[in-house]
Amino acid sequence: MKELIVHADSVSYEVTKKTKLAEEIPDEMKEGKMENVLWVRIAVEKSDEGNIDSLVEKSVADIENVSGQVKTKNVMLYPYAHLLMGSKPSNPEAAIELIKKMEEALKGKGFEVMRSPFGWYKKFTVSCKGHPLSELSRVFEAEGGKSKDEIEVSESVKAEEKLVSKFYILTPEGELVDVDKFDYTGHENLKKFATYETKKTRAYDKEPPHIKLMQEQELVDYEPGSDGGSFRFYPKGRLIKKLLDRSITDFCVDYGAMEVETPLMYDFEHPALKKYLHRFPARQYLVTREDKRFFLRFAACFGQFLIAHDMVFSYKQLPMRMFELTRYSFRCEQTGELAGLKRLRAFTMPDMHGILRDMDQAKTELEQQLEISMEWLSYVELLKGSEVGFRILKEFYEENKDWYTSLAKKVGKPILVEIFDERYAYFITKFEFNFVDAMNKASALTTVQIDVENADTYDISFVDEDGSKKRPILTHASISGSTERVIYALLEKEAMKMQKGEKAMLPLWLSPTQVRILPISDKHVEFAQEVLSQLGENVRADIDDTSESLGKKIRNAQKEWVPYIAVIGDTEVESGKISVTIRETGEKKEMNGIELRSIIEEKTNSMPFDKLSLPKELSKRPIFRG
Repeated sequence: MKELIVHADSVSYEVTKKTKLAEEIPDEMKEGKMENVLWVRIAVEKSDEGNIDSLVEKSVADIENVSGQVKTKNVMLYPYAHLLMGSKPSNPEAAIELIKKMEEALKGKGFEVMRSPFGWYKKFTVSCKGHPLSELSRVFEAEGGKSKDEIEVSESVKAEEKLVSKFYILTPEGELVDVDKFDYTGHENLKKFATYETKKTRAYDKEPPHIKLMQEQELVDYEPGSDGGSFRFYPKGRLIKKLLDRSITDFCVDYGAMEVETPLMYDFEHPALKKYLHRFPARQYLVTREDKRFFLRFAACFGQFLIAHDMVFSYKQLPMRMFELTRYSFRCEQTGELAGLKRLRAFTMPDMHGILRDMDQAKTELEQQLEISMEWLSYVELLKGSEVGFRILKEFYEENKDWYTSLAKKVGKPILVEIFDERYAYFITKFEFNFVDAMNKASALTTVQIDVENADTYDISFVDEDGSKKRPILTHASISGSTERVIYALLEKEAMKMQKGEKAMLPLWLSPTQVRILPISDKHVEFAQEVLSQLGENVRADIDDTSESLGKKIRNAQKEWVPYIAVIGDTEVESGKISVTIRETGEKKEMNGIELRSIIEEKTNSMPFDKLSLPKELSKRPIFRG
C-alpha cells in the first residue's frame, strides 16, 4: 500500500468519466471540496489483499500523527493507482474496502472525512501549503507497517519497546532514591529530564523554537527536495558546523584516538554486521542492488570494528582508540519523532571506539570520558543546562555501587539512573549528558557505553601477556553527540534566554560574524575598509555598506546576534578610533581595529577558526530565505 499525503489549503475534484472498474456512487460523491486538508492519495497492491485491517490500522495511525503536527482534522481519501509504478494493483473490491474502512476509522477518531470515488476519471485542483511537512510519501506493509526495502527494525528496538526498567536519582552521597520520591528543590532541570524519560512523551505539541531561529539566522533550513528529516546548511550554518566538527575531532585525536574513514553502506547479509544490526536500537535504511541488500550505516561501529578484526595488537597497545567523524550516519526515525535538528534522518556523528584489556580498564576509560565530556560541554557552553543519565544492567550496578557514587561525585550533582533487569542491546552500562530544551524535552549530547558483546561478534582479539588470545572490552563514545544536535542545543539555549528578555548570542568562536562595521554614509566606507584590514584574517568581520539608515543597520546586526558592532562616522575617521558596542555586556568602548582584534583573538585563543564563505560587503550577499 502506497500513499502520498499533501497538506493543502484546499483540494477539489469533479468526476468526468467512468472506467470499467468504477464503483457506483451517489450524486453527492461526484464532486467535492475541502479546505485546510490532508489530501491522502492511496494505491493498494495485490500483496495487500487479505491484510486490509492491518494496513488500515497503520495508515490511520500515521494520518493521525501527521494531522497532529499540521493541526488539521480534515482528510480527503483519494484513490490514485498511478503510485504503483509497475506494482500489481489489488482487485477493485479490496481497494474500495480498504479505503472505506479508513474512512470509517478516521471518522471514529473525530476526523472530517471525504472519500473520492474509486474507478472514475477526475479533474482536480489542489493548493499545497508548502511547508516541510506538506508533502509526505508512505509505503506500508501489513507486517509491522514498514516501508519495503527501506526500513529494517532491529530486534533491539523491539526489545527496548518491551523493556521494563526502574528509574532512580543517585546523589553524590550514594543515596539511591525512587524517581517519584526525590526532593527536586534546587534541581528543577533534573525533574524535567526525569519526567521526560519516565513519561516517554517524545513528540512536540508545537514547533521547537530552534527551528524558527535556525531559519531566521539563515543557518539551516528544511530541504523541500528531500523529506522532513533532511536539511540544507547555508554558509553561516555550514561554518558553525565545520567549526564544531573540527573542534570535536581535535578533542578526540588529542585524547589519543586514531582517525579513520569507513564506508557509508554495508552488506546486510554479512554475518557479523547482521547480528550487530539486531543488537543496536535503531531503525535502518535498506538499499537493494541486483538482488543484494545493503544498509546505510547508523554509526561508525561497523567500519571500525572490521578494522579492529584485521589488526594485530597486544595488551601493550591497550587502551587503543579509533575515531571517525561520520558524514553521514542514517537512522530511519519515525515521522512523529522528527524534530528539527534534534532528531533527523541523516546526521554527522563524531564516533570514537575504545579497545580495552579488561573491565577495570573499561571502567577507567568511561570515567576519563565522563571528565572530557564535561570539558567539551563547557567548551561549547552547554554544560549548564545539561543533566546526566546512566542506564545500567541491574547485576552490573549491584557489583559497582561505589563506583557509580564516585561518578556522581565527579558530576557534582544528582543524576538520573535507569536500571534494567535484562540486557536488550550490546552494552551493560552507559551515560549520557542530556540537554533540556525550551519545551522541557531532553536530548542526549554526549554518550559513552561499555560493550561486552561485539568483540565476539566481530572476532576481535589481542595477544595477552601470557601469549594467549583474549577478547577485549569495547567502548562506544560520542563526546559531543551529533553536530546537528549541538547546534539545536545552542539555539534552544538562546531561545530560553530570549524568553527571559535576555540577549541571544552564540559563543564568540562560533559566531559567523564576530564584528560588523557600520559606516554611517558612503564617505565613511573607505575608512571602514581600513578597519577591516586592521582586524586581519583571524577575525570574521564584514561591512554593512547598504543604503539603510544607521538605525536599521544596527537593528539588523542585533538581529544577527553580532558580538561586536563598530560604528564609523566623521568623529571616528578623524580620531582613527571606532565606537564599539559589545553585545555580551552592553558596553560601548572606543578603540582601533588592532585593539579590537587583540580582544577577540585572546577570547578565542586555542579554538578553531575558519573564514565565512560570504562576501564581506553586505550589499553583495544574497537573501537565502526570501
